[in-house]
Amino acid sequence: MPKRVLCGYGIDVDAVSGWINTRDGSAANPTDISRGVFGATVGIDRLLKLWDKYNIKTTWFAPAHSVESFPAQIKKIIDKGHEIGLHGYTHEFVSTLSETQQRDVLRKSIEVVEKATGKKPRGWTAPAWATSKETIALLEEFGLEYDHSFMHHDSQPYYVPSPHLSTHTTTDVSKPAEHWMTPMSTLQASSIVEIPANWHLDDWPPFQLSLTQASTHGYVDTATIERLWKEQFEYLYRECPEDGSFVFPISIHPQVSGKPQVILLHERFIEWINTHEGVEWVTMEYMVDEFKAGRLAGVTVEGGAEV
Repeated sequence: MPKRVLCGYGIDVDAVSGWINTRDGSAANPTDISRGVFGATVGIDRLLKLWDKYNIKTTWFAPAHSVESFPAQIKKIIDKGHEIGLHGYTHEFVSTLSETQQRDVLRKSIEVVEKATGKKPRGWTAPAWATSKETIALLEEFGLEYDHSFMHHDSQPYYVPSPHLSTHTTTDVSKPAEHWMTPMSTLQASSIVEIPANWHLDDWPPFQLSLTQASTHGYVDTATIERLWKEQFEYLYRECPEDGSFVFPISIHPQVSGKPQVILLHERFIEWINTHEGVEWVTMEYMVDEFKAGRLAGVTVEGGAEV
């Protein structure tokens, strides 16, 4: 059997929601909001055309604010047969929310997406990949099947450990050293499948210019990122056994990858990927189904000590 590679795009439809998530209630910059509108309109249309060109089905993680604010655009995505997953309501960083707020956002988001698609969403990705201790338990509570936020591995699915079931001591130099010199406890797997997140396969940091986000650049040469993505794939493909498999999830945003120079990057990258035997372009829910059915390799995440 030849090696099997499941490649997939996760598209975060942040649109306006990410720009109005100021966290302290301060006014959003109208120009930034216009960037979100571009993503929800021009960006979505360009990406849908790209997926049609290469006959690729993708996963769109849509904040419920985007679903309700741009229903016609979201309907285009659904009508093309792409998957819709959860991404908060207004791109809230769940690490800053109370457990009650997290639960309220999840409940509302599920209702909005289910109404738009006619079915319950199966997956979720944390806005900014900033998870909380309660994240996994809440996904289980609401009957979600998979997450795309954690980074225990970079190319194999796994059942994500639940943070609320493990402990670690944060270094606090105001206390005696003996206070923090303890190992983390054993990791315990949840029922949530993880399709790994990877900052080095994300378009936002290199290509999005934001004067308020120190991690963004905006003017990185697309050839640099193309080489970075290719090198990651080359290593994984080389090291994968002939009868093995791995996943290659790429995370993008319509207001970033909808730009002309980035569209051209995706075209070149997709065509290069397609020269490799065993490659399939699939949704993340398909990756989950194959993993659960035992038709896709995975790993068991280990770590921690009995404490």
